[in-house]
Amino acid sequence: MRANLRIRRFNPEQDTVPWWGEYTVENVKSSDSVLDVLHRVKWEHDGTLTLRRSCGHGVCGSDAMRINGRNRLACATVILHITNKGSSEIDLQIEPIAGLPVIKDLVVDMTTFYAHNRQVMPHFINNSPPPENGRERLQSPEQRARFDDTTKCILCAACTTSCPIFWGNGRYVGPAAIVQAHRFIFDSRDEAGARRLNVLNDGYGAWRCRTNYNCTNACPRDIKVTQAIAEVKMALVNEKI
Repeated sequence: MRANLRIRRFNPEQDTVPWWGEYTVENVKSSDSVLDVLHRVKWEHDGTLTLRRSCGHGVCGSDAMRINGRNRLACATVILHITNKGSSEIDLQIEPIAGLPVIKDLVVDMTTFYAHNRQVMPHFINNSPPPENGRERLQSPEQRARFDDTTKCILCAACTTSCPIFWGNGRYVGPAAIVQAHRFIFDSRDEAGARRLNVLNDGYGAWRCRTNYNCTNACPRDIKVTQAIAEVKMALVNEKI
């Protein structure tokens, strides 16, 4: 199969505006990932192409980018799943995720994204004495299931950078930060839920969400992001966890 790629390029050291680089890669397998194809562009066509990638298995979340207009992980997007059956050619348009400053080519500056994440204190907080005899802080299967979905977040930023509210105003904490907060707000062992809710009870917190489901559709881990945000809003309304 032949892959025709149109990649949005930008090098701040020599470019004043972004431009489109066009490349053709032959003998692409239907089992190849988009990341495999980008590697071939870099190794066989233009070594200056810059992108992030690490594990290559959809776990680290580092290679989130816009692929044919949709936020995806390049390593988890298989050619077979985005091409017509039996086709001998595929067109790929690759861009950096939107709403964050571009450092170079497909690499964006994640500083704002991580700053929003830190706002919600995305770590376990419990200052009570631990159980006696070295036991763990236990919870029932039902208590664990309450926040199981949001434990799957890999901080790839695909949800936040698919949100038009975040595009319009980067002060919005964004879906990913709310998902991280949800994971601890509904953890029966955690003691800082009220503090996190206070952070999110802000004009740029959970109430900024307009429920358009872009975030849910963009999540590579199939987290019910919009539902999680709605549950945080309900917790704010009810003033209880």
